[in-house]
Amino acid sequence: MDTLRQFNLAMQYIETHLEDDIDFDRVAQVACCSEYHFRRLFASLSGMSLSEYIRRRRLSQAALHLCHTDDRVIDVAVKYGYSSADAFTRAFQALHGVTPSEARLHEITVKVFPPMTFQLTIRGGEPMEYRIIEKPAFHIIGVHKRVKLQYRGVNPEIAELYQSLTEADIETLDKLCDAEPRGLLNASVNFSDERTEGSLLDQYIGVVTTQPQSTDKWAVLAVPASTWVVFTSRGKFPDALQDIWGRIYAEWLATSGYELATGPELLWTETDDYAAPDFHAEIWIPVVKK
Repeated sequence: MDTLRQFNLAMQYIETHLEDDIDFDRVAQVACCSEYHFRRLFASLSGMSLSEYIRRRRLSQAALHLCHTDDRVIDVAVKYGYSSADAFTRAFQALHGVTPSEARLHEITVKVFPPMTFQLTIRGGEPMEYRIIEKPAFHIIGVHKRVKLQYRGVNPEIAELYQSLTEADIETLDKLCDAEPRGLLNASVNFSDERTEGSLLDQYIGVVTTQPQSTDKWAVLAVPASTWVVFTSRGKFPDALQDIWGRIYAEWLATSGYELATGPELLWTETDDYAAPDFHAEIWIPVVKK
């Protein structure tokens, strides 16, 4: 299946229904994947949520409509999904920097936000090491915090969460670990706003256990039985790791025949020597065969 072609057909469907209530179940059908997968992959590749993209496209079309017709502002607002002129004016001004009425004046500049398409960029055939495994249900036990998503550089909130663990805490957690991957790992789950930069997610740092204990000290995350694709990363931290993470979405998921499944993304590291030139890590992503 040509995933890129199906995704672009889905984008065409959205484009032809900007003036309607978009049926996202139908969008997912055209893309030949789940709505969850389409939204996540779209946000990772475009840097914005699907809802934000649709909002900008509608406001871009609304500006053209205002410039080329004498229709009332309220009629244009309703046409592009706004129930009131005030709500439309606020959104319009936030994007274009002028009000809808001002947009009709001569020599006033408005923004054009063109339709988006997906393309696969060939970058020299760099290899990606991965394996696919089946894993029964398990739990992650450790510390937890709601943090902001950051795509580049060390995330200070996650670093602070890790530093909250004492040597005694780490020893206690190591004793609770009874399944792969062994040792401390990061689990990222419950992304908000379709995975855009600065949005929120639940971050866990802990260990894998099949026998979680009820405790006030530790947070526990239940992980269902899943198929996992496990990618290997070696190189300077965090650059090599973040490069692999980006390529998973931009390249592997677009061509592999798998799509994202609901569940946490896991990061396992062999050592805490982040200055090592060949820092070794694994990224675990839950997937399902299309």
